Amino acid sequence: MKSIFLSLTMLFLGAVNGQTAFEEGMIKGLAQYKEATTVEEMQAAATFFEEVGDTLKDKWLPYYYAAHATILATKMVTKPNKDKAAEVINALIAKAEALEADNSELYCLKQIVTTMQITVNPMIRWQSYGEIAAEAIANAKTTDPSNPRPYLLEGVYLMSLPESIGGGKELAKKSLQKAVWLFDSFEPLSPFHPNWGKEQAVKALAACQ
Repeated sequence: MKSIFLSLTMLFLGAVNGQTAFEEGMIKGLAQYKEATTVEEMQAAATFFEEVGDTLKDKWLPYYYAAHATILATKMVTKPNKDKAAEVINALIAKAEALEADNSELYCLKQIVTTMQITVNPMIRWQSYGEIAAEAIANAKTTDPSNPRPYLLEGVYLMSLPESIGGGKELAKKSLQKAVWLFDSFEPLSPFHPNWGKEQAVKALAACQ
């Protein structure tokens, strides 16, 4: 916590050099986020982003990255408590949504955390949680038709489902083709906006061939 406090102090001092507190915080946070190779490092990035969001109070992106970093940290754990992690992630998403309602990227995070919860008990949770995940993807597409990530997430999800319940490679292929096509022309709104997924989409599409 002491190191985070010092980092937050430094980010406000950075504004003196021409960068806003938001820019300074995002630069520092994204450096941690991109360089993290352990659970501890990724969780530290998540904590830093949340502190930036709580300090600035009017920016959704720090909470977005806090949630996404928590998702990535959870995936690094051998036997994670996915429901407990989902509570933390959903709380961060709620903070972001309070500042940026009806956002495609936040709907994508909702789909990710919901599908993570499905894997706790697929047989029991698939139908109810699956509907929530599908709704999140539909909202993500509608809110920003140019965003490739909803199609990537949809494709990966369909690959994990048997054909007998509406999944399979053939259906996944269509979504992944759309994702790759959109990634070819996708430009994030700023250097701080989400820009991940192209390599994952290409690999997933290749697995469908």
